[in-house]
Amino acid sequence: MAGLSRNVPQPTELKLHQKSRVLEISFADGRTVRLPCEFLRVYSPSAEVRGHGPGQEVLQTGKKNVEITKIEPVGSYAVQLTFSDGHDTGIYSWDLLYDYGVRQEEMWRHYLKRMEAAGASREPVSGKR
Repeated sequence: MAGLSRNVPQPTELKLHQKSRVLEISFADGRTVRLPCEFLRVYSPSAEVRGHGPGQEVLQTGKKNVEITKIEPVGSYAVQLTFSDGHDTGIYSWDLLYDYGVRQEEMWRHYLKRMEAAGASREPVSGKR
């Protein structure tokens, strides 16, 4: 994973909106990004989701109702998010979150296309969160 880019502004505020399941991050350049919990979960930077190389990504299904249950700082460059399905191995650097904010629409369309191609659902399977 790339280190912190010098040109990415530092976050000035982090807000978790539990009802709408959105993480809102304000950056020093004035940009505010609103990233849904589901988006952050399916694009977790963990090896469990990303795999260990290109083409090894693991499609995350049934995450529509996932919530963030804990946010922990990792040094001054990232946060570690814990999700309601137990996933907690992704470390989200500020530059990654900023990039997700910039590319969110394109990334979400790509995810929905992959879901459709796999015949998978965003809805949780009963018995699983």
